[in-house]
Amino acid sequence: MIAPKSNHILELGSDAVRFEAVSKLTNVFYDDANRQVFSVRSGGTTGVVVKGLLDKTSYSFRMLDKGDVMSIKFSPDKKILSVQRGYKSIEFINFNGEPDNLEYSQGCRVKNMKILGFSWTHVNEIVFVMDKGIEHFQVIPEKHTLKSLKMYSVSVNWYVYHPESSLLLLSSGSLCNTMHPFQFRPGSAYKLSKFEIDLPAAPKTQKVSLLERDVSIGTVYNRTCIFVLRHQPRSAGMPGAEIAIYSMMKDGPPRKTDILRLDKSGRFAINVIDNIIVVHHQASKESMLFDIQIPCDSDGYISEHTSIVKCPIKPFMIKIPAMPSHSPTMEQEIGCELYSPNWVVFQPNIIIDPKLGYLWYVVMNNDPIIDIIKDKCLLIDFLLLRKNSKSLILKVCHDAILPGVSLPLFTLASIFDKLNVVYKHNLDLQKQDPKHSPQNISTYRPTMMIDQSDIYSHVFSVFESDNTNHKFAVSVLLEYIRSLIQYQQFVPHYLCKLLINILVQNKQFYQLHQFLQYQILNDSKQLVCLMLSLQGVYPPAYQLALDMLRRLQNSNEEIIEVLLSEKKVLQALSFIRSCGGVDNLSAQKYLAAAKQTADPRIFYSVYKFFEQRNIRLRGSPDFEVGEHCETFVKFFNNIYGNASFDGGLE
Repeated sequence: MIAPKSNHILELGSDAVRFEAVSKLTNVFYDDANRQVFSVRSGGTTGVVVKGLLDKTSYSFRMLDKGDVMSIKFSPDKKILSVQRGYKSIEFINFNGEPDNLEYSQGCRVKNMKILGFSWTHVNEIVFVMDKGIEHFQVIPEKHTLKSLKMYSVSVNWYVYHPESSLLLLSSGSLCNTMHPFQFRPGSAYKLSKFEIDLPAAPKTQKVSLLERDVSIGTVYNRTCIFVLRHQPRSAGMPGAEIAIYSMMKDGPPRKTDILRLDKSGRFAINVIDNIIVVHHQASKESMLFDIQIPCDSDGYISEHTSIVKCPIKPFMIKIPAMPSHSPTMEQEIGCELYSPNWVVFQPNIIIDPKLGYLWYVVMNNDPIIDIIKDKCLLIDFLLLRKNSKSLILKVCHDAILPGVSLPLFTLASIFDKLNVVYKHNLDLQKQDPKHSPQNISTYRPTMMIDQSDIYSHVFSVFESDNTNHKFAVSVLLEYIRSLIQYQQFVPHYLCKLLINILVQNKQFYQLHQFLQYQILNDSKQLVCLMLSLQGVYPPAYQLALDMLRRLQNSNEEIIEVLLSEKKVLQALSFIRSCGGVDNLSAQKYLAAAKQTADPRIFYSVYKFFEQRNIRLRGSPDFEVGEHCETFVKFFNNIYGNASFDGGLE
């Protein structure tokens, strides 16, 4: 049974991770690199439970009580457990299903430094972020020690780390808006060009500084982007908050490239799902979807975007134990609070409710969007950039040509062009050698390919019904063929066949003649066969088919067979003579064809034609034994003897 489709665009994934909620005895930590949640009871002495979405394996173990845990994370291979309990050192425990009994630690190598936090950059590599700099270490678990790889000195207020790109962003300065990015590679750390983040306009008496909670890092269309929430926009007269996007550049500091207009105030949180920037707004309990690849207002440097869609997250039901008066084994479902103040949002699409004890993936369903976005060209732009959207694109195109609700022809032409330009681009990429044609990873192009067979099977099937407006159908097919030709794509014979059948069924023979005569339709042998089959209802189709065959390369054999099938043996020989292929002809084949015409003049002309050829080649009119023409010689002598008919091969 097929499950009913949801009419909600956003929903919390059904494969949620349940964990022990925050309480007086339990603290909850999230490791965004491994996407795991840690429930730590009583500092670990009464148990640590680790659960994750990527790795369904859960871990449960105990640790020695050495004080409250400030942060806890696994190494990327989950073989080393790292724990921060204070500002002076980080503890390490080798892990193999259970923590090792022997712990080792690493402190600040410079006195009076305070460790703000740490992040694993690669397997067995970790970076300490301190108030006066960072230090990159290699962890050597078998020796229970750490080796310093690199140290940088810089004043740090707070930091943000993005595991996917191994990018560390440090905040410094009195307003916290001077940013120092660091890029990590296995065994190396690189300091990139620092930059400043613009702060919103504010009265001189009011000091506005950049807060850690207003900065996050995500990947959008292969670009590493820094999202900065500004509760007050810099532009005067623009109500509501905005998000400024700073994009990482290869040859320079990050540059502000986009602004998302939120037109609301309050608390916001950001997810990135399928390259869509989803901004959750707590007060209105709705989410705004932004696509920075969709055309928008731009001054050539900064693009300003408004939300494409505003929608709430689908209600999520959670199971709780039933009332005591009911059976203790029974559970009841209640709706959890959406956009809760307790929600903590992580990249790319994680939402955690620590008080409820739930971790979710936010998933996006594109199906309802096709009814929400009324501009179908914009809708196609949007869907071409989405994963697994092929069926939706074909549905939009199919519905666009339905009788009574069809789109204007110029809109359909624009849609066809959008599909074919993407198709051509991806075909060109497939033909390139990746070794000699490196792509700029910061440049994203749609990868959804809709080819000719998809359009024919799923869209133009509409034209097979009896109530089709043939003029509209012909116009749509011609627009699609025009678009294919414009983007240097092959026009398959089945599209031409569909067009010709519509014209023939509606007796539009003059239009058909024009299309073929002026080669609007691609010449093909399949089309020749179709035209030959139509000569009963439209006799000129026969000559049009022959003309098409003549234009096709290496089609002499087909032309000859067509002429012979129509009992036009003399015309076939005349065509062969014009091509210079008389000497190698099989006399038996053509004499048999001439005999089947039951016309004595044709047989006589063909027989004399081959006699003349024999005289020219061998000096004698006789046929050789290997030509197997004895029966035809006997037939000729029995019927005609030495008599002679006037006429011959013209």
